Amino acid sequence: MSCAPELPTPALRKPTPRTALLVNPFYAKSPHGSFGKHALTPTLALTSLAGATPARWQVRYWDENLLQGPPPGEPLPEVVGITVHLTFAKRAYELARWYRTQGSKVVLGGLHTQSCPDEVAPHADAIAVGDGVQLWPEILRDVERGELKARYEATYERPFALDPPPRRDLLPRKSFLTTTSLIATRGCHNRCGFCYLATNGLQMPYRVREPADIRRQFAADNQPYAVFTDNNLGSRRDYLRELCRALRPAEKIWSAAVTLDVTGDPALVREMALAGCTGVFIGFESLTDQNLADARKRTPRAEDYARRLRIFRDHGIQVNGIFVVGFDGDRKDTFATLVQWIEANRMECATFHILTPYPGTPLFRRLEAEGRLLHRDWEKYDTAHVVFRPKHLTPEELLLGYDWLYRGCFHTDPSGGGGLRSCQRCPLISPAVIFISVRTGCGVFSSNTSLFTPSGGRWWK
Repeated sequence: MSCAPELPTPALRKPTPRTALLVNPFYAKSPHGSFGKHALTPTLALTSLAGATPARWQVRYWDENLLQGPPPGEPLPEVVGITVHLTFAKRAYELARWYRTQGSKVVLGGLHTQSCPDEVAPHADAIAVGDGVQLWPEILRDVERGELKARYEATYERPFALDPPPRRDLLPRKSFLTTTSLIATRGCHNRCGFCYLATNGLQMPYRVREPADIRRQFAADNQPYAVFTDNNLGSRRDYLRELCRALRPAEKIWSAAVTLDVTGDPALVREMALAGCTGVFIGFESLTDQNLADARKRTPRAEDYARRLRIFRDHGIQVNGIFVVGFDGDRKDTFATLVQWIEANRMECATFHILTPYPGTPLFRRLEAEGRLLHRDWEKYDTAHVVFRPKHLTPEELLLGYDWLYRGCFHTDPSGGGGLRSCQRCPLISPAVIFISVRTGCGVFSSNTSLFTPSGGRWWK
């Protein structure tokens, strides 16, 4: 879970013409995480490229995180496409070197290629900056002609509906809870300073696919449960309502990330529930309004969180609350306050992250200008390590508080006697014992799984 598969000794060979391999590199797993979230549903980045691959090419998909060993080298693919995120950039470069040494052409794309193209370029025969679905067919045509360029660029201005559906048939079905990853929209009405969507130079206009197309994709994969990987499925309420009405007759279940402001229309939340929505991922981020304002997050005021949370619960929709610690307004009492709020509002599941300045974002530029970045070891920019100097905490205090959030919220009662959970005392606050009473009904309650049980039932009784 912490070490990538060992790569065999490379040997120069002749690649098989018109064969492509798409690789999702290995990344170390957080000790607070569950392996279940890594096998919940596949990334759409590579299956979407596979969908755009010309029919005359053979394409294969490989995800190192499914623990199947090193990626295949026999037969040697002519082209290897590797997605690069900053946390596994080092592994992506290792894979690129391994395949290039053997004779494959390597193309690197993904978020880190967008934010740090000059760093990525030396490790590849070509880099793809921007919308890879547009670029991939062009890249393969140039390989056929022997005219591969070093850099390809595309915007996200093209209508999203023109993208072909992902090639889910390439996926190892037994390796995932569901292979039905869906994306109906692209972009977000928010542009939070810490989000990768705010990366310098990245312009991603809000685009949607026809609801009927999403329904067809859901049906074609023949799975009962789907996960929408949209940044914010609820950015346009009119579209979400139309999508729900298209999905309702399918009688399938799904979960999605939305922002809390969709609860401003309770009738829409009801439409979501009737359409099969069993769970939502909500980025609450912080209980402090000033933190939210500093992050440029347009969201309801924190004092209204509890009421809005109840609207989801009243409609049978479970909530995975996502919280970030390390904002400039956070202090030693932030951690205990957060745990107490989660318990008081009977939240079904919570996920915690340390504020992380991704390269190219406004947050990164600000902290760099203030001299507060501790290093540029990208592997530690994973929201589980402290990579900057907090304003009112030491780096050690922030890491200790983050660790305590998981140990506190998910500290089970050793007696096994029902739902009472005793929350360990936060080492950053005055002595106190907080008792968390959690009575689970049907469903899963585990740290950082981002998983909603497809039972549709209530967690609380």
